[in-house]
Amino acid sequence: MGRPAPSHTPERVRYTVALAQLAPRLGEVDANLELAAGWLRRAVAEGAQLTAFPELALTGYLLSDLVPEVAISAADPRLAELSRLAPGTLVAIGFVEETDHHRYANSAALLRDGELIGLHRKVFLPTYGLFDEGRFTRPGDRIRAIEVGEPMGRIGLSVCEDFWHASLPMLQAQDGASLLVNVAAGPARAPGSAAGLRAIAGWHRMQDTYALLGTVGIAFCNRVGNEEGLTFWGGSRLLGADGSVLAEGPLYEEALVVGAFETDDVRMQRYQLPLLADERLELVRREIDRIISERAGLPGPWAPGAPESPESADEPAG
Repeated sequence: MGRPAPSHTPERVRYTVALAQLAPRLGEVDANLELAAGWLRRAVAEGAQLTAFPELALTGYLLSDLVPEVAISAADPRLAELSRLAPGTLVAIGFVEETDHHRYANSAALLRDGELIGLHRKVFLPTYGLFDEGRFTRPGDRIRAIEVGEPMGRIGLSVCEDFWHASLPMLQAQDGASLLVNVAAGPARAPGSAAGLRAIAGWHRMQDTYALLGTVGIAFCNRVGNEEGLTFWGGSRLLGADGSVLAEGPLYEEALVVGAFETDDVRMQRYQLPLLADERLELVRREIDRIISERAGLPGPWAPGAPESPESADEPAG
């Protein structure tokens, strides 16, 4: 008998993600680094290849004028030391970053073996309701997917409110991400009340939608604990590329949420539902340019009286 024909089917690979749903101490960077180290060791013992910590895990959330005191550089050796506790493991963690130009950002670092391999600065800073982030930090201006190698490929990293703007996760999916990691400090609205449960259900619907429409896995790591009367609800989740729940953490309690993704799930979901491949980015860009021009009152090919584009000339009115 001859040799069997070589198979070109991609290997089905599982990888494990851990979400450290912890309660950081407000304003205590070194104490929070020690806390994170303990959770990271637990994640490694569970076989995690990626461990995510919440938004501002190294500082706490209600910082106000503490921002300059707790801010660190993305190149701070303490971040590298934390990462080295888990050889070969990706670590995503939120902190207040002080840039080289002394600007402050609500950032998430992605590290491995002591090296900074990705950095995301929160793009959308909420200034409604109880939020006032725009007073203390500056928004990021880049949306990227980060190459981390096999089996994960590319990861989209974001911070809390970023996920409430559909453009960001969709851009990261179009940039090649197969997994979106959102680190959060989501406060509860009247914990345990019907209004609070509706707010949590809103997060769930949003995450389910992004997983399905982006055909991507979702890793959502939300903190718990209390700060000055504000309660954070936890409920961290791992979702497959079809929106299925792979793992979910409890509400209001610290927990290590661990689950496994399979690379073939994304592959098959994108074959059966080729939404990313069918997206017409050139059309989206053209229409966004038109909307920007019209809102700003700028002259352009869409101005009244301008000649129609070749495509629109044959389109029926209405």
